[in-house]
Amino acid sequence: MSQIKPTKNGSSKPESVRGQLAELNRQFEGTHPDRVLAWASGTFGAKAVIGTGFGPSGIFLIHRAHILGLVTPVFYLDTQLLFEETYALRDKLEQKLGISIHKVSPDLSVREQAEKHGEELWNRDPNHCCYIRKVAPLKKYLSDKEAWITGIRRNQSVTREDTQIVEYDAVSDVIKINPLAAWDNDRIWDYIRKHDLPYNPLHDEGFPSIGCIPCTSPVAEGEDERNGRWRGEEKIECGIHFSDVTGRFERDA
Repeated sequence: MSQIKPTKNGSSKPESVRGQLAELNRQFEGTHPDRVLAWASGTFGAKAVIGTGFGPSGIFLIHRAHILGLVTPVFYLDTQLLFEETYALRDKLEQKLGISIHKVSPDLSVREQAEKHGEELWNRDPNHCCYIRKVAPLKKYLSDKEAWITGIRRNQSVTREDTQIVEYDAVSDVIKINPLAAWDNDRIWDYIRKHDLPYNPLHDEGFPSIGCIPCTSPVAEGEDERNGRWRGEEKIECGIHFSDVTGRFERDA
């Protein structure tokens, strides 16, 4: 198995590394996520981190890493606008698994953001708000990391259909690992129920994808699960995974 290592220099990956990514994806496609998690841990050690928004995919990955005995740090982006149910779920997971989930916060509080950029920036310029509260904090947190493990899946939205299991994230200059890229909702939910894992009760109220309070709404039957994010906007991604806004606000965050 390839022992690919990123170079933290902000440059694009050389062709040799791109070739390794293609080979890794060939080997991992169709295999169990455990194999991908074990590879990530063995290759990057504590420099590999699991990011979660406390959705079903994240819960699965956190639990599997725990079962496998992997020392892989877990973090979440605390925008300070999350649902109370989300914070309660964090506490339940920490207690049940005996772990500590690291909080990554933006430089500006919600009040400081309002003072600098005006009230309810999320309504006037959601891309700018997402950059301040999610994109910039993530980039800062990953600056000394080598691999970022996520729970994104191809079936979540049209923007995620081409997700690879192992990718290079140019924004944060890390290897991005998506062990569940090929899995569907039913398989993940079957696992959560089988192992009696806690999950966000808002999922039972029509919220398949849960983010910040002002920008999350229920989803109608037949819609993609991310259609409830930024309802009424031409936007279904915050920018940490797929972005056309990254860098636009760096000098004014």
